[in-house]
Amino acid sequence: MANDFLPVDARGLRVLVTAGAGGIGRVIARAFAARGARIAVCDMDEAALADVAEEQPEALALRADVAEEAQVEALFAAIRTRLGGLDVLVNNAGIAGPTAGIEGVTREALERTLAVDVVGLFLCAARAVPLLREAGGGSIINLGSVASRLGFPLRTPYSAAKWGVVGFTQSLAIELGPERIRVNAILPGHVEGDRFARVVRAKAEAAGCSEAEMRRAMLDAVALKRTVAAEDIANMALFLASPFGASISGQALSVCGGVQMMR
Repeated sequence: MANDFLPVDARGLRVLVTAGAGGIGRVIARAFAARGARIAVCDMDEAALADVAEEQPEALALRADVAEEAQVEALFAAIRTRLGGLDVLVNNAGIAGPTAGIEGVTREALERTLAVDVVGLFLCAARAVPLLREAGGGSIINLGSVASRLGFPLRTPYSAAKWGVVGFTQSLAIELGPERIRVNAILPGHVEGDRFARVVRAKAEAAGCSEAEMRRAMLDAVALKRTVAAEDIANMALFLASPFGASISGQALSVCGGVQMMR
C-alpha cells in the first residue's frame, strides 16, 4: 500500500476538495498541501472542519452542503475572494446511501443519495468552470466508485448515482476540452477506514452473517485480496492534476486492487 504521496510539485495550484475534512477527502487535501498547493475544503462536519483549521491554519475550511445550491454559491464566492481563483476541483463529496433490497429503499433515501452524489457534483462543477476558465484551464476530478462499473446488490441508489458520475465525467470532458479543462473520475475500491467498516457492518446485518465473514467475501472478489489505502486515491488525484496527467481527460480510472465483483 502507499505510505507516501507522489513527488509531484503542486506549488501555485489552488485546490478545492469537497467533503475534505475527513476520510478520503482529508487525505487528498493533505496530499496537495504537502506538495505546496493552496487548499480549500468544505464539509458538513463542523468538528472535523475545526480539526483542519488547527492542523492546516493556512487552509480555507468552510461548512457547506453540496446538495444545497445557495450553500454552493456561497462556497465558490469565498473561493474567489480568499483564493483568488481555482485550478483544481476535487468533487469528493458523497454518501453511501441505504443498504437494503429495493423494496426497503425509501424515496427519501434514494433522493438524498442522488442529491449529494450527483446533484452536488454537478452544482460544484458548474460553479468551478468560470474560475477554471479564468485560470486558463485546470482539472476537475470526480470521485466515483467501482460501483460505477459493476452492479452492487443491496446498494442500488449508490450504484445508480456512481454510474451517473462516469457519464457526467465523460460528457463534461468533451464539453470543456477546448478550454483546456480536463475532467476525470477516480473509481476507488474498498478503501480501508470507517466508511468501509460501516458498509461491511450493514451488509453483514442484511445478509445475516458476521462482519468478518462479509469482509472476507468482499475481499475475495478483489484480485489483490485486500483493501486499498486512502493515500492510493490521493496519489491518483495528484497525478491527474499535475503535468503528468496533462493528456488524460474523460477517463474513469479504477484504483481498487482489481475488484471483479461487488458483494
